[in-house]
Amino acid sequence: MTSTPTAGARPDEVRRHNRTALLRRLHIEGPTTRAELATELGLNRSTIKALVDGLAETGVVEERVPRARSGAGRPSLLVLPQPLAAVVLAVDIRVEQVAMALVGLGGEMLGRNSWNLRGKARQPDEVITHVIESVRVLAEELGVTMIGAGVSVPGVVRRSDGFVHEAPNLQWTGVPLGDRLGAALGVPIRVGNDAEIAALAEHLRGVARGSLDAVYVSADIGVGGGVISDGSALRGTAGYVGELGHMVVNPAGRACYCGSRGCWETEVGEVALCRYLDLPEGSPRGAVVAELRALATRPEEAERKLAQFCEWLVLGLVNIVNAFSPELVVLGDLFTSLPLPLVKRVGEEVGRRSLVSRAIGGTRILASTMGADCKLIGAAELAFEPVLGTV
Repeated sequence: MTSTPTAGARPDEVRRHNRTALLRRLHIEGPTTRAELATELGLNRSTIKALVDGLAETGVVEERVPRARSGAGRPSLLVLPQPLAAVVLAVDIRVEQVAMALVGLGGEMLGRNSWNLRGKARQPDEVITHVIESVRVLAEELGVTMIGAGVSVPGVVRRSDGFVHEAPNLQWTGVPLGDRLGAALGVPIRVGNDAEIAALAEHLRGVARGSLDAVYVSADIGVGGGVISDGSALRGTAGYVGELGHMVVNPAGRACYCGSRGCWETEVGEVALCRYLDLPEGSPRGAVVAELRALATRPEEAERKLAQFCEWLVLGLVNIVNAFSPELVVLGDLFTSLPLPLVKRVGEEVGRRSLVSRAIGGTRILASTMGADCKLIGAAELAFEPVLGTV
């Protein structure tokens, strides 16, 4: 969120603040009129005119007559962000695949690439080299220059410099990812935990849009989470936050790779879902998703097979709601394939069992609708955060 300039700020600081706020509004919300910008940003029309004229002169925005007109008289011009005026790199590193895209101002994906990770290709050096080579080719093909980059990683990441402390499912430990990419690409690099980045995407462009307090929880091979508190990402000491999958829910449960026992992800992660669905451990992701979707047409079987899974899911979500008091919990990745009646029942149970949920009038539980690009979109927004003021 954009802060308000303090009393006594110099005119150039106020102007820069207002310019950044206007640009962020256009980037996130899309085209609008000068009048609407003045109302939303609380600025007078002469200030908006000066800002828009300045941005138009440098090619950052343009004004256009809307295609659909209503009513008589001259239509108000729309102010549109120009995608090529600011381009960032977004990278989503997963356990089995890397996806990357060059994203323009306003969120438009200008070009993209992806590749699978198997064997040696998963090693840090191989991934970093492939990202560097691929983005150079893609940027040359599109004829664009990047001003920043954002990277999503399924692990514990130090926010200050993008140091990956540990990404167990990638078998990475102590990888200076941010420093290495920054040195090679010559632009500011921001690296974050994948669930935290997905929470940012949901907050800005997904079902959590407009929610000041929300939690994103995803099930992949592991389980992770991201927290939006009072409109901003909760980042914790050094950025190490969101390992919700490692809250202990079953002390007598299975051993977890983190060294503990009975972590939430051992009861609701991908491996656990395979057990409940009677699939071999390590089954392809597609097989797990297909079985979950098939169960949506067999409600009695779904209830029987996933009853214990739902109990663990409810237990973890109750703890999360009691701890963070969100108005909304967004379920991502594999959780989006759960039969909707089960998701509804989970939400009702969380509302019934959570003291905080009852106190705030209920916490909504919704499945993400952003699809596979959620973390890629979030990585782009992570990259745009520090550079919009420099466009």
